[in-house]
Amino acid sequence: MQAENIIEMLHITKEFPGIVANDDITLQLRRGEIHALLGENGAGKSTLMKQIAGIEQPSSGKMYLDGEEVSFKNTTEARAKGVGIIHQELSLFPNLNVYQNIFMNNEQKKGVVVNNEIHKQKTKEVLERLEYPIDPEAKVGELRVGQQQMIEIARNLIQDDLKILIMDEPTSSLSQSEVQVLFKIMRELNAQGLSIVYISHRLEEIMEVGDHVTILRDGK
Repeated sequence: MQAENIIEMLHITKEFPGIVANDDITLQLRRGEIHALLGENGAGKSTLMKQIAGIEQPSSGKMYLDGEEVSFKNTTEARAKGVGIIHQELSLFPNLNVYQNIFMNNEQKKGVVVNNEIHKQKTKEVLERLEYPIDPEAKVGELRVGQQQMIEIARNLIQDDLKILIMDEPTSSLSQSEVQVLFKIMRELNAQGLSIVYISHRLEEIMEVGDHVTILRDGK
């Protein structure tokens, strides 16, 4: 594995009954880059990235993170190694408030008690960073879709040891001004050494933020 690469996927194949979603794919992600992933619906983009994030496991092939061979059984294992993913399909709990969603499965504790004051404070800080002042105690189900997308993004930005952030169509529900704030945050994260995989159909976005581009077609 070359030193400038944080992750390498070698000869990855992912098969589902009756379909080969990824067909012998080799891909490298460099440190501190935005790597754009392009392709039509069904080309295998999300499936490939879900294998980095621990949602799916390869049928064959190997994956290396920081030179170490890895195989994630679930998102918890991937997150422990610094991998976060922002899904195109929102995975929020509409009946819970903003700070509860942001810290779901990542609760901070004071002794044996969940420290909601810290949750509220850190939620406020990350939303200010996104230039998106939402009341941490607002119910997520009462927010519009673009606001919910920002909450999904904020969930990943609270992770201190994040190394790789996968963004699957993150701007699909955002306004143009919201998109520009997101791009600014992405550049800041890049400057700190974070690597980003950016899945999008919007070529103008790719031209604005992408350092390298990989195109998938029919799983290849």
